[in-house]
Amino acid sequence: MTDITAFRKPVRPVRVLTWTLLAMGGIVMIMPFLFMISTSLKTPDQVYDLRFIPARPTLANYAELFADGRFTAWFVNSLITSTIVTASVLFFDSLIGYTLAKYRFRGRGLVFIAILSTLMIPTEMLVIPWYVMSSHMGWLDSYWGIMFPGLITGFGVFLMRQFFGTVPDELIDAARIDGLSEFRIWWEIAMPLVTPALSALAIFTFLGNWTAFLWPLIVTSDRDLFTVPVGLSSFASENLTRWEMVMTGAAVSTIPTLIVFILLQKYIIRGVVLSGLKG
Repeated sequence: MTDITAFRKPVRPVRVLTWTLLAMGGIVMIMPFLFMISTSLKTPDQVYDLRFIPARPTLANYAELFADGRFTAWFVNSLITSTIVTASVLFFDSLIGYTLAKYRFRGRGLVFIAILSTLMIPTEMLVIPWYVMSSHMGWLDSYWGIMFPGLITGFGVFLMRQFFGTVPDELIDAARIDGLSEFRIWWEIAMPLVTPALSALAIFTFLGNWTAFLWPLIVTSDRDLFTVPVGLSSFASENLTRWEMVMTGAAVSTIPTLIVFILLQKYIIRGVVLSGLKG
């Protein structure tokens, strides 16, 4: 009779230690999120009860939150600006990346270096020029004022150029011989071949704009134009004694990011790995 234990892999102490540390790290990271969800389901008299499962869970806080039209407006503002910026980045950054990767012209390397140099400038140093420009152009308290700094990004251009560089030149040359314009070659041939990069860039851009706080805070003073992070900060200052409402607002604001991560997790991982490997 075959001994089943002979087929079992030996338990290695290093593996046990690794999984233990990973589990502990996962618990530490997820605890604040669970505490936020738990608090959002509590009544005011239960807020300081540290149990994760409320004694009397309620959805009244969510109903009260959405009854306040301001939070709904903030949610819509973030959704509009994040979606438009993401679409703009995908279009322009991929177009510029393709041009730098596949179109031969004098000064191409210098242009690419200039674009890369923008990644070395901290965002905080650009806030004042952005604000002065917005003030002169009349963009304060407007969707355009919130969006214009992120419509084209140096990181997106760099990422797309690296991926377009892997598209075979023979394929592009064959399309040119067939009489296709450069725009059609980019759109119909090159773009489908870099879908993982486009997906990763879309995710990073959407999440970055959804969670952006500093610039929307500076450029908007009209409460009706606040995005979710700015509005949530204002909401928290108004409800310092109502932590259940603050946590409810925070929980609702995480819904889009959770949906993105759950549905497109494989693209995030693939985009991070490939962006580091492509040279």
